[in-house]
Amino acid sequence: MYEDQEITSKLQDVTTLYEITRQLATSFDLKDCLQKIMEILSTMKGMENGTVTIVNPLTGKLEIEVAHGISEENRLRGKYQIGEGITGRVVATGNPIIVPHIAEEPLFLNKTGARDDVEEQQRSFLCVPIKTLHQVIGALSVDRHYEGGLTEQANNDLQFLTVLSGLIAETTVRIQTVNKEKEILHSENLKLKRELSEKNKINDIVGNSSKMQDVYEMIHRVVDSNATVLLRGESGTGKTLVAKALHYNSKRKEKPFVVVNCSALPETLLESELFGHEKGAFTGANERKIGRFEQAEGGTLFLDEIGEISYSVQVKLLHVVQERNFQRLGSNKLINCDVRLVAATNRDLEKAVAEHKFREDLYYRLNVFPVYMPPLRERRTDILLLAEFFLDKYSKENSKSIKRISTSAIDMLVQYHWPGNVRELQNCMERAVLICDDDTIKGVHLPPSLQIADPRSAENPLSLTAAVENFEKELIIEGLKKNNGNQTKTAKYLDSSLRIINYKIHQYDIDPKKYRI
Repeated sequence: MYEDQEITSKLQDVTTLYEITRQLATSFDLKDCLQKIMEILSTMKGMENGTVTIVNPLTGKLEIEVAHGISEENRLRGKYQIGEGITGRVVATGNPIIVPHIAEEPLFLNKTGARDDVEEQQRSFLCVPIKTLHQVIGALSVDRHYEGGLTEQANNDLQFLTVLSGLIAETTVRIQTVNKEKEILHSENLKLKRELSEKNKINDIVGNSSKMQDVYEMIHRVVDSNATVLLRGESGTGKTLVAKALHYNSKRKEKPFVVVNCSALPETLLESELFGHEKGAFTGANERKIGRFEQAEGGTLFLDEIGEISYSVQVKLLHVVQERNFQRLGSNKLINCDVRLVAATNRDLEKAVAEHKFREDLYYRLNVFPVYMPPLRERRTDILLLAEFFLDKYSKENSKSIKRISTSAIDMLVQYHWPGNVRELQNCMERAVLICDDDTIKGVHLPPSLQIADPRSAENPLSLTAAVENFEKELIIEGLKKNNGNQTKTAKYLDSSLRIINYKIHQYDIDPKKYRI
């Protein structure tokens, strides 16, 4: 009879360990995994109030990580010093402990308050250490009711819990290792992204915004390809810079980069410019002319404003794109060409195709790899970066020592809608440098168009009073910046009295502390 009970008990242990091992093997969330194990112990082994206590590496205290059958409030109260109470002693010594009756053990502190019930205090308490290879990291404890006091079953349960604690220790190490590796991978991933972000930058193009990062990525994807690239975007967005980047970062960089502005030439001259002509091909053709396709042999031909070419030129251009050969005007000889073609337009080519102003077949030949250049108003985080770039450039060109842009000028730059995009900003900063005689670009140095952020507000121009107040505020802020937020020195710098400066600071709600270094 006793042997049958022992066999049944061992079979139950094996079944329980199997279920627990399944949970341990498939889980990557330690807390959730331990919670399920405590539930299995309760259901299959009759072990109540299953608790896993872990040493907090920051505080050095024992804290309950998981407690089955104990409220969250009681769980949070379960904190021990190592060596304190039964659990603390198990962790300190690394040896398991059995308490026959909770109520009769003075070392049992019941800090959680979960065992105030008389019946619960009649249970036995089993606690085993959770050990890794080098140290004790916590303890596993359960309550168990034994009929007639402690029996051989208690020793069997202690052995069972010892085996289980070893599995928990291995799983804890595994999950912590995996989580640490995930953190390392995440950190390395962020580092690589930052490095790639820096690497993807093109030397002559300024911009860190997400939209420009997309442009850089597109450039790097197609840079070493022979595919035709179509640059789309408003005038002044930097399409020419991208075309140069595609050439000078490619394997063709040692060969010519040839630019043709298709809108700058009439139809008759454009055809000759692109394909060249023989002597006598037309009136005024006094000698042979080499066209831009021949000049760009082995390199890149950039056709700017491609949407402006006439229908007849489109036909000949389509032939070159498809067949990779052409004829000079006045010649029947086919000339093969190895040219990377990059085109750019600010026109709506789809609309032009629908209106039969642009050949559909040529559109599809050009639109192999489109790259969209965002307008400056869609990449406002780049405005200050670009402004400082142009400030440095034109300060050096004009031998001026202009160090910075004032706060009010920055506000004006950022709020403006920039219909002319980067080209307009470039011209704006060149003008500001030329008329600035100080070391700081102020709002007064910027064009009048920047005084209003949106053309719709032009009907209500800035009043004289508001303009004076803005100018006064800008001067005071600049004075505070130069004098490290010191109001007395600022008053002297601005040739004013401290009383007036203090009054104006209060009037314009300026915080001098912001300008202390």
